[in-house]
Amino acid sequence: MDDLISRFEALGLAPQKAKEAASNKKIAPVLDNLISATGQTTFSRTIGLLLYALATTAVKDKTPHTDYIARAIASGRIASTEQLTAATKFCSKSDPIADEQAFDEACGVDVVISDETISATVKAALESIKDTLLEQRYRGQGKALRTVMGCPDLRWANLAKVKNEFDVQLLALLGPKDERDSPTALKKAAAKKPAPKATASSLRKGWEPASLESMFAGGDISRLHKPGENPQIYPKLMEMHLKATGGKVITRFPPEPNGYLHIGHAKAINVNFGYAKTHGGVCNLRYDDTNPTAEEQEYVDSILEAVRWLGFEPHQILYSSDYFQQLYELAVKLIERGLAYVCYCTAEDIREQRGGEDNRGERFACPHRDRPISESLVEFQKMREGRYAANTATLRMKMDLEDGNPQMWDLVAYRVMFASHHRTGTEWCIYPTYDFTHCLCDSLENITHSLCTGEFFQSRKSYYWLCDAVEVYKPVQWEYGRLNVTNTVLSKRKLLQLRDEGVISTLDDPRLYTLPALRRRGVPPSAINAFVRELGVTTADTTIDVNRLENHIRDSLNEMAPRIMAAVHPIKVVLENLPEDYLEQIELPYKPRDDSFGVHRVPFTRTLYIDRSDFREVDSPDYYRLAPNKTVGLQGAAHPITCTAIRKAPDGSISELVCRYENTGSHPKPKTFIQWVADCPSLGSPVRLAELRIYNPLFKHSNPMDKSAVPGGWLSDVDRDSLQVVKGAVAELGLWDSIKRYAATEAGKKELDEHNVEGLRFQFMRIGYFTLDKDTALSAAAISEDRVGDARFVVNRIVTLKEDSKKEAVTAA
Repeated sequence: MDDLISRFEALGLAPQKAKEAASNKKIAPVLDNLISATGQTTFSRTIGLLLYALATTAVKDKTPHTDYIARAIASGRIASTEQLTAATKFCSKSDPIADEQAFDEACGVDVVISDETISATVKAALESIKDTLLEQRYRGQGKALRTVMGCPDLRWANLAKVKNEFDVQLLALLGPKDERDSPTALKKAAAKKPAPKATASSLRKGWEPASLESMFAGGDISRLHKPGENPQIYPKLMEMHLKATGGKVITRFPPEPNGYLHIGHAKAINVNFGYAKTHGGVCNLRYDDTNPTAEEQEYVDSILEAVRWLGFEPHQILYSSDYFQQLYELAVKLIERGLAYVCYCTAEDIREQRGGEDNRGERFACPHRDRPISESLVEFQKMREGRYAANTATLRMKMDLEDGNPQMWDLVAYRVMFASHHRTGTEWCIYPTYDFTHCLCDSLENITHSLCTGEFFQSRKSYYWLCDAVEVYKPVQWEYGRLNVTNTVLSKRKLLQLRDEGVISTLDDPRLYTLPALRRRGVPPSAINAFVRELGVTTADTTIDVNRLENHIRDSLNEMAPRIMAAVHPIKVVLENLPEDYLEQIELPYKPRDDSFGVHRVPFTRTLYIDRSDFREVDSPDYYRLAPNKTVGLQGAAHPITCTAIRKAPDGSISELVCRYENTGSHPKPKTFIQWVADCPSLGSPVRLAELRIYNPLFKHSNPMDKSAVPGGWLSDVDRDSLQVVKGAVAELGLWDSIKRYAATEAGKKELDEHNVEGLRFQFMRIGYFTLDKDTALSAAAISEDRVGDARFVVNRIVTLKEDSKKEAVTAA
């Protein structure tokens, strides 16, 4: 062992890396043989690392002619990872010894790309996309770099030189970054442009999210293989694959239909659908429905709705159950090859065989591992016929118990389950596991890039092993980091526990971060996509402060939400100097300084309502709203008002304020303006809200699973007062007008047919952003006949106006 470590350190490997390589029973002998094949004992770091890369490739893909490639590396003929990739690809199809000239040509041996060629090629590539670059500027930098790197003339060029030349020429073309490359500056510039003519659809004007291309412009995901470059055990498999796909990128999003998708899945959806779209390919939605005891049609429907809500349309909608017969036949094939066996061990037995609870004990083979093939075939047929009770027999794959990867320790491929499947009924009583199903379904669908989250990294080895074991096309699995946010839990089991404990009543409770819950709360899909895309795609798991998501929500809503006056806790105001039948129609903009939102009319009468927060009985110098003998302005009204008296109910509460409308004489401009809602029953004002729901964080700590911060367990961290329900709030007629205008749009009509108007979001001025909850009772007839009194409005606060929610606090008291 010490000798091997010394030999591997001579390659330039770090001591720990050398020790790991020497301990690996597969890599160590291959790498040792490659060193011997070179006939050398000392190596430059570049050569050493290329030899190590060749050894790992040879172990994984069984590359032939590795000794020849090793000598080519040692002699300097193969001097880069790009050349090494080309060399292994050539050797998998041809004999380099028989045709060294073809090998050299395929691998760029002795090819030198001059600085002049690099400069000219970069210039030509940028010239071909110049118009797009001048329009997008540095936002198109990632796509431009991919265009340059894809030039055939630069295949064997020094990549560092290419990148440096690209940066120099891009700077010369676009100049330094300026306000045109700042999203904030672009928004401000757009606001100064003449507003287009207002239309009903402008009430739902979309906010431009971050581009999909930005997710894949950098990092490891920008360097993934192209279709056709992933090696196979037999070249014929790739030929068949390319014939079926035409070389197109094909990805898949494979959720299990046993619960609602959550914010983390939004990243997975953007990654899988986005990668395919960015590279001109397609993405399938494939339900991983191999566990009939946990899956329901409700979740099947919800998943498809969530994908479409985020703006993606599957190329095909598929199910793992579509392949049950083919999977069964492949399992039989695996047995016939001596690579699977029927096992009677219990779960506890299998755990002990794998080294116990922590996998650190001695591993040993199952007593059924070496049973005859014919016997396993018979027993598997008995499983298929239902002649074994549940949990008494499994089919296990005969893998490699000596491997350091637990995913190679004879995984279970099939188990007996007597349960009705939501699609196949009782046709099957044995069901394949994820470890058996996933890679084979990917293969059957000709997936080019199997993109999955980081916890499946160890599964990559078993994924490849199984595809090769049954000799089918082998996709490439690539892992990226999971996304979590603070102040919540995403586990399906924990969400069900919250429901069972009575903390929530439904799994789309707006305090949760499932996609149906976020949708019900009123969060725009554009905000979720922008949040996910801004984070990019890395291999590390990330936990992001929920405030960052909420900032994206505010940015999105600021662009689409009409402004409406409302009083959460209304106080009646009587303007004593106006006649009782006084009625004035006032025109208000839906969004100040943005004519594209249009305008609406509200009545102004003798009796108004203001919010309790806009009045104080005892005035103070730092208080600028209404108080006794104090004058304030009314939003949109021609004149201010002055409070002259307070009338109270027997219990001491304020019943109404008496004010004077200062419509005579001259008065100084008020220091502040407050919102108001007119009392005008003949015109349907005010719009009375049955419930105004305020959703605060469900948990008190950012990480409810942190035992040091929450010693009583995560359930003890629940804030039982996180939902506040306010009754008696009122809004001005702009709310009803917005609903009518939105209902006239194509999207609004569709939503009304489904008994909701979720697409309409609005800002109650100085209070927050809101939407209509699905508990709202609203009919197309009430809208068409203008019967606002027939509707029952339930509104949800989506998010506060500012990040510091304490400044925007709304209470139920």
